Parts: sequence; C-alpha cells; structure tokens
Amino acid sequence: MIQAIGLTSHSREDLPPAVDDVSFEVHAGRVTALLGASGAGKTTALRLMLELQPGRGITYFRGRPLHRIAHPSHEVGVLLGDVPGHPARTVRGQLRMLCAAAGAPIRRADEVLEAVGLVSLRDERLGTLSRGMDRRLGLACALLADPHTLVLDDPAAGLCARDGRWLHGVLRAHAAQGGTVLFATGDPKEAARNADHVVTLDQGRLVADQQAADFARTRLRPRVAVRSPHATRLGTLLAKEARTARRSVEVVHEDGNRLTVYGSTCAHVGDTAFRHGILVHQLADESGDMGPPAGVEKTSPSPSPSPSPPAEVLESGNASPLPPPISVRPAPGPLRPLRYELRRATGVGTGYLTAAAVLVTSALVSVLLARIGHTPQPRLLAAWPYELPLPPAALGAGLLGAAAFGDEFRHPALAADRGTVPRRLGLLAAKLLVTGAIALAPALLAVGCDLGMLYLFYGGELGSVPADWLPLGASWAGLVVGCAWAGVLAAGIFRSTSAGLAAVLAVPVLVVPLVQKVLGGAPVRTAAGFTARMRELTLLPWLFGERYPAAVARVIAQPVGGAMAFSLAALLCAYLLTTLRGRVR
Repeated sequence: MIQAIGLTSHSREDLPPAVDDVSFEVHAGRVTALLGASGAGKTTALRLMLELQPGRGITYFRGRPLHRIAHPSHEVGVLLGDVPGHPARTVRGQLRMLCAAAGAPIRRADEVLEAVGLVSLRDERLGTLSRGMDRRLGLACALLADPHTLVLDDPAAGLCARDGRWLHGVLRAHAAQGGTVLFATGDPKEAARNADHVVTLDQGRLVADQQAADFARTRLRPRVAVRSPHATRLGTLLAKEARTARRSVEVVHEDGNRLTVYGSTCAHVGDTAFRHGILVHQLADESGDMGPPAGVEKTSPSPSPSPSPPAEVLESGNASPLPPPISVRPAPGPLRPLRYELRRATGVGTGYLTAAAVLVTSALVSVLLARIGHTPQPRLLAAWPYELPLPPAALGAGLLGAAAFGDEFRHPALAADRGTVPRRLGLLAAKLLVTGAIALAPALLAVGCDLGMLYLFYGGELGSVPADWLPLGASWAGLVVGCAWAGVLAAGIFRSTSAGLAAVLAVPVLVVPLVQKVLGGAPVRTAAGFTARMRELTLLPWLFGERYPAAVARVIAQPVGGAMAFSLAALLCAYLLTTLRGRVR
C-alpha cells in the first residue's frame, strides 16, 4: 500500500507549485491510475513520492518512507521516462549491472528478459532500441528486484495497441499476485479501461479520487462511432432530428469520414442512415471523454505507430506474464558494490578506447620530444612536455575517473536505492579501487610502449631503464591514480563528468602554482628535515626498509604530488560533507 500525504513541490519564481498539497492512497492488489493532462503535475508527484525531487510531504510504502527502507529497489520498481544508460551498453549488460546494484542473483537478468520478450534482443545496444522495446526494457528493470510496488510514469506512451495491451496485462498480473501498481497517464480512456482506481490531478491539485466505474460514469460517457462516405450529410440529418425531437444529441465531425455522436445509440443512428439511404462503413458503441463543447468540430491526427518489434518478440507463448519470484536474496556484502562497478566499467567501450588513445598519443609525443631534444628521459618516458599541464596517461586517467559516476544519478532504479547511490561509502571505495586499477594499467603500458619506441628509433641511449626507476615509478603511479581519484570525487560531488575532468586539470593549472606561491616565501621557521623525522616516528622503516618510504616522501615533496595530495584531501572532505548532509536530510 502507498500513502502519499501532503505532496508539495517547491514554488517556481512567480508560478504556483507544480504539485500543491496532494494526498491519496494506492491499495495493494489493485491497479491505480494517476490521471492528468500535460502539465498537471503527474511526473512531479511521482518524483516527490520517490524522493527524487526536493519538496514537502511524505510517502509511505507499506508503512515506511523510502529513506527508511534498507533496500528500496526490493520494495519499489520504478520506470520514469526512457531507460537511461550508456547507448553502447547491451540490453543484457544493463540488466546484469542492475542485478549487481540491487543484490539480485545474476540469473535474474535472463528471467526478466524472457518475461518481457526481449531474449532475442539481449545483445542489442540501448541506443538502437525502438520505443516499444525501450518500454519493455524499462519494465524489465522495474521488475528486476521482484518489488512489491510498481511506480510507472506513462508506461504505454508511444506504444501500439497490441504492446499497450500486453503491458497493462503485466501490470494486472502483478496486482493479482498481491502487488501494488501505480501508473501515470494523460488518457482518460486508458485509465478507465486498465485501472481499478483513478486519481485525477489538475494544475497540481487533486480534483478527484474515484473507483474506475464511478470515474467512467462521471468523466466518460457513451458515444457512437460512425464511418460513412456521406458523414457530413448524416451528421446534418442527426442534428436536425435531434432539434425536432428536442433531444440532447451532440455530433462531432472527426477527421476523414468519421462522426462521433454523443447522446444517441447505434440503433437510432442506423435507422436514420437506413431511412435516407446513406451507406455506413462502421457503427459501434464506445466510451469516450466528455468531448468538446457542442458545435465544435475537432480534428484528431492519427498518431504515428511505434516501430514494429520482431515477430519472435511479440510471441506471447514464449514469455511468461511475470518472472518467477526471487527465492533467495543474498545479503549485501562487501563485494556487491565491487561487482556492480566492474560490470559498469567493463560494459561499455569507453575504457578500452581511452586506453588505446593514451597508448597512441603517448608513443607519438615521446618520439617527437626525443627528436626535438632538450627533454630529460623521465619526461620522455611519460610523454610529458613542459607545455602540457599533464601527460596523456594522466589525462586519460582523469577522464576515466570523471566518467565513473553517471548511471547512479540518471537511473531511477539506482537513484531510489540508498544501497547504490553515491552516499554509500562502500560504492565510493569500489569506484576508487576499480578506477585506479583501470587507469594504472594503460599508464604502465604507455611507459613500456614509449620505452620500446625510443629504443626502436634512437637506440639504447634513450631506450634504457633509468637507474632510479623505483621513485620514478612511484611518482608515475601516484600521479595517474591521483588524477583518476580526483575525477571520481569531483564527478561524485558535482554530479557532472565535465566537472570531474575540470577538477583534474585544475590541479596542475591552479593548485600547483598556488602551493608553490605559498611555500615560496621566506618563512620565519622552516620544516626542513620533516621527511626524515616522519620516518623516524613511524614503523615504515621497520616494515619496508629505508628505500620505499624515501620514494614515497620524494613523491609527496614534488609540486604536482603535493598539490595532488592536497586536492584529493579537499575533495574527499567535500564528498564526506555531502554524504553527511544527504543522510541528515
């Protein structure tokens, strides 16, 4: 059961709130329609219920607000708009990623694919799906964690009649098993035909809360649909007979040869057409909206049908009405966010393309720098000219880190689950670990590739391993991993890939000069010998010897290394503050 109490969105400048003090209930075992015209506040109300938008009011799902439910994706399945995700990710890859996020067994992806009839399209990319297939995938995502409640925003929009009947059949089957279903729509006929209860919004306010039968009686009225090559003449005769008999009959001329007659019957219209010798191609009773005012002709352009799916997809005999329930729900463990992050990172080609670009660019820059001369060997191996703020490998690492966040903010199935949103520090740790490893691999390969290219073009003078390879390697690894982590933290704080990449570039461009300026003055006291005293006060020399702590200290002492450490500390503090603020709210 859903209880929405006092839902109110924030005011928009001089305009009234999109939703103003809306309260209603949705009972289990029934299908409820949230009805309203475009701009009535349906989507805003759903987002307020799911805590995806700030506002006032509260919504209880079986007696608990969403933020008090440990794993909301097991309680609420959500479909809002198109299915978000990287267009290069496959249908099956998207569902497997969400399985890891929701803590569902991986076999669940194949079960829901079979239930929605997408088995034959499991290797298709999200960017190639038609509207109908996107709707089916969205329903599969909503059913993935076997939720008790389904909340869907206009799920049948853009679907052909056959797909619409199938979708509402799935919703009806879910309700028949004791689930709760709430879907928003702007079509009164769809609400009356497919719902048990109808909640009507108008300009952000609740105007009706009715059983479907009462709604059909008060909002809809019977009408007669007529098609005739002489529709204009027939309409004139019907109106004339109604005026003569003083009956309330409304004749609406539709597009083409169609008439819609309110306040009459098929028998009366048929008798009139027969008496006057008018050919009739269609004569049927319908239930329609209240219709326009009398005397107003309306034209209804026929909607363009959605692309037809393959025949095997629509074969109802191959798909069960609902996927089987999940028999075992494994308790979330420390590997759950790691599995999710691995599937998210490896499911698209961004990482592979970035690594290839890093290798090619690094090799070309290294060879060109060696040809020009005046560049020390460490910078040749890193392909880092003095004119660039960062080498190609560090820029690629920053891009990978900045792209680590995105799905968590766009996908409602993830945004509603407090176990997978970036507020959970376990997910942040998994992102830092996976992104650091993925960024470090092409960086090390780039150094090896540069070394081989220098040896190939210029011989052993430049193509030899430096004697101080350990501190240089530690500096290189620290720079690359630091750039990746800076991108992760900045993208998580600002919820933008561009902001994450900007934070990476800001380290050498802004932070390094600032640190050098602060430390470049003439202080009264200096911290000379800090590194040696730090080694004396710690157990690092006893555990690792003198060589490794000295290499780490030299990395931090470099301008870029110190600026990177300072930036990471600031970003981590900002992330933690954002996390605490989100949990308090």
